[in-house]
Amino acid sequence: MSSAYPATGPSLGAPVCPRHPDRVSYVSCQRCGRPTCPECQRSAAVGIQCVDCVQQASKSAPGRRTIFGGAARAGRPLITIIMMVICVAAYALELALPNDFIFLNFAYAPFLTESEPWRMLTSAFLHSPSFMHIAFNMYALWILGNALEPAFGRVRFLAVYLVSALAGSVGVLLLSNMDSIDIPVVGASGAVFGLFGALFVVQKKRGGDLRQILVLLAINAAIGFIIPNIAWQAHLGGLIAGALCTAAIAYAPAKNRNLIQWGGIVAVVVILAALAVYKVSTFPEFLIL
Repeated sequence: MSSAYPATGPSLGAPVCPRHPDRVSYVSCQRCGRPTCPECQRSAAVGIQCVDCVQQASKSAPGRRTIFGGAARAGRPLITIIMMVICVAAYALELALPNDFIFLNFAYAPFLTESEPWRMLTSAFLHSPSFMHIAFNMYALWILGNALEPAFGRVRFLAVYLVSALAGSVGVLLLSNMDSIDIPVVGASGAVFGLFGALFVVQKKRGGDLRQILVLLAINAAIGFIIPNIAWQAHLGGLIAGALCTAAIAYAPAKNRNLIQWGGIVAVVVILAALAVYKVSTFPEFLIL
């Protein structure tokens, strides 16, 4: 006895989509040959492929790289934004917490180098109460980060930033005399000047115009000597370290590029550590806590 209603499933022997067995499809994937329904079809250079083959191909394909070997990523410069958020959050805590708690526990002074060396980095995320101090540094970080992070990739950009911040504190340590080793310093200026140095090297590598960068560097260097309470030593230390790290990144040959780039950055860190150890060894024993 025949039914008045059509069958709901596919006809016996008809090709069906593996992801949707209730759908008949006479279109096959060009890679695996399996039937693929309209929902699972993806256009490709060689015809139609199923969504599974497209996903597998995307996983095995090499990732896009920046001109300096970093992983290329679309969108806003994430590391730049994170560094800015940390600085702004630390600034807010400085203003909110009583008794200068943040400043006293995380600012850097040369005589604290041996006993609390982490201050050489934490101080780079703090700023003086003056709003102009953090505003200038964050503006410069945003401009430089947008230019450099996409070219370096996130990891290399973060390395240059942190090494420059460390070098800023080492600059203060090396160029401080006995009368100033107990004066605390804060600010992202060392890291920012490291990015200035990085931009200079990148522009030189690309054959770009260096005059604008030199003018900016000259103006900012002059400010460090004209306006009181600015640690020009941190600017100098960050500038040199940022340029050296970027030279290792930008001029590394294609062969063994990662090894040479990271070897160069590590070499800069080792030199900074050696200089810091040497300088601390010259301090009188009663000054080392």
